[in-house]
Amino acid sequence: MKSAVTICQVSEAAEGPFVFHTPLPEAFASAAAAGFDAVELFLPDADFVSVEEIQTLSATYKLSIAAVGTGAGMVRHGLSLFDKADAALDFIYQMIDFGGKLNAPAILGSMQGRRPADMTREDAEIRLAENLRKCGERAKQSGVPFIYEPLNRYETNHFNRLADAAEFLDKHNLENVVLLADLFHMNMEETDLPAAIRAAGRHVGHVHYADSNRRAMGLGHTDPTPVIEALREIGFTGFLSAEILPLPDPETAARQTMISICSLISAQ
Repeated sequence: MKSAVTICQVSEAAEGPFVFHTPLPEAFASAAAAGFDAVELFLPDADFVSVEEIQTLSATYKLSIAAVGTGAGMVRHGLSLFDKADAALDFIYQMIDFGGKLNAPAILGSMQGRRPADMTREDAEIRLAENLRKCGERAKQSGVPFIYEPLNRYETNHFNRLADAAEFLDKHNLENVVLLADLFHMNMEETDLPAAIRAAGRHVGHVHYADSNRRAMGLGHTDPTPVIEALREIGFTGFLSAEILPLPDPETAARQTMISICSLISAQ
């Protein structure tokens, strides 16, 4: 397992759960200084920065790109797969292609939207599956998976639990689509975090490593030890990415995350 930390460049998400909000060169430097293996990027759009600039920063600071978020499509442009769907899918495609050039998958979280009140759950599931299939096929062109994130009930009425999302992927034969296990959302929806991870098994492709209060692991109530044990059992070798509130400050949040990850991973 590898460590990653979030970098946000979206002004509308200034209060969001991202560790570093400084300009990219400074943020990369901070991530490297804290000892992370990679960064997860939350950018306004695919034209915000060139692929070449990210590649240069990646090489300079010896940080890979763990993933790129698509959430700016929602927070900045009001797009989702169930509202302005064509524009939303185009935005997601652009982020998939941008990330693919960096060997990084794109994440679908908030842009999955909510099922409209006048749409049946079955019809919404079919539409979501169709769009995830398209995104998985698009990502495959770059040799990366596409990441789907179950969110808590207050953010989506599609899938809130990992096992349900995994069953959905199997039911619709969605290839090249993996799940994001966000420990903050899971703390709200799952009765047993390690059991949920085991149930989702091979479908888990990315982890947002956050405590129960969305602060750095160790500053809330989650016991990460059995979570890491479950991830080992399913053969997870991906990123533990700190999508967390930068509290009490970004440097402390980053440092605390690395203390937690290192203490657990070194025990392998």
